Amino acid sequence: MTAQIIDGKALAEELRQGFKARVEALTAKGHKPGLVVILVGADPASEVYVRNKVNGCLAIGMHSEKITYDAAVNPEIVLKKIAELNADPNIHGILVQLPLPRHFDEEAVLEAIAAEKDVDGFHAENVGALAQGNPRFIPCTPYGVMKMFEKGNVDLTGKEAVVIGRSNIVGKPMALLLINAGATVTVCNSRTKDLKFHTRRADILVAAVGKPKFVTGDMVKPGAVVIDVGINRLPDGKLCGDVDFASCLEVAGQITPVPGGVGPMTITMLLANTIEAAERKAALAD
Repeated sequence: MTAQIIDGKALAEELRQGFKARVEALTAKGHKPGLVVILVGADPASEVYVRNKVNGCLAIGMHSEKITYDAAVNPEIVLKKIAELNADPNIHGILVQLPLPRHFDEEAVLEAIAAEKDVDGFHAENVGALAQGNPRFIPCTPYGVMKMFEKGNVDLTGKEAVVIGRSNIVGKPMALLLINAGATVTVCNSRTKDLKFHTRRADILVAAVGKPKFVTGDMVKPGAVVIDVGINRLPDGKLCGDVDFASCLEVAGQITPVPGGVGPMTITMLLANTIEAAERKAALAD
């Protein structure tokens, strides 16, 4: 058996085409969606992510701008800028690219963003709303994974789901979304004892552990849906995920590739959240 490949790039493009009409409708009413991305330092990977986010916005007619600071900047300067953006009626989404330099209190920076402009879904208010099953903004990567399940007609109700990874960005919100969708969820990590015991039970397996080719074919239940959130660069410069694609392809029922799987969906759902923020604000104004 060879798994069906879930094409995140094609789904992302399909969704973005649909976003254009929503952006045009908002712009016509004077509510053009606007996203500001703040980058501190010159991390090459972060610079690529930020450029892709800004370009993604511009491509569908949104307003977007990048604000950059030197890595040694005083955190108070960044917090002051966030406060200004919170008060700017033309900005609907504010995103601070992580990770931040060590002298920053990351939690304080994320909490400084107004909850209604927190399009990353990391503010404590938004995390709490997700935990209660009434999400306002869903963190973009798990949100993208849920759209992939939807596109692949994956029924999550009553299914055994295993998430490998417990980060606030992917692992924890992914588990909450699966719980909210009616799955029975186990959250593991790289140190989980007898990890294979858990993963072999999984109808849905989400790998977000940050270790290249960590999940191998013998860890996968035949016919399972395997979602690879990882992006790792190998010594030869090639990208790979947390899943050993070749061996899992022969066992899984559906699988996401790297690149071209979850990655394109992350930025797409950031656009979705920013448009949603603009629509909510427009509804209040009308």
